[in-house]
Amino acid sequence: MGNKKGDNAGKALAEAMNGLLADSFALYLKTKNFHWHVAGPHFREYHLLLDDHAAQILAITDAVAERVRKNGHRTLTSIGDIARRQSIADNDKSGVSAESMLKELRDDNIAFVAKLRVVKDLAGDAGDNATDGMVDDWTDQAQERAWFLTETLGK
Repeated sequence: MGNKKGDNAGKALAEAMNGLLADSFALYLKTKNFHWHVAGPHFREYHLLLDDHAAQILAITDAVAERVRKNGHRTLTSIGDIARRQSIADNDKSGVSAESMLKELRDDNIAFVAKLRVVKDLAGDAGDNATDGMVDDWTDQAQERAWFLTETLGK
């Protein structure tokens, strides 16, 4: 017995949340990739930093998917589904410098914040207070990751 505007707002939110979930997995895997392959004089520091970041990113995935389900929509079902929806690019190159890794992850986390802001706006439009509130924490985490990467780069 929902109204058309509410139904459309809910569908728009679910689509944005599924895109956010795809980007969460893409960012998680890229962060782990760089964690596994980072090298150089700051290896230990970068290795541990990226592992912390990856764990933080992975920790939100279940909450994102469950918000979509709680709102009556379907969520991601496979690696292919993630690949079709992600906006954060993969990086399959070998020999990426530590500095390039950190810069790429900083930029990806900034893009992730932008995606979170879109989700927050759509959650407000849909009257989804729970998602709206959760997005604030996820935004703070992504901003902190970007900040740490920026300060680690020293630029």
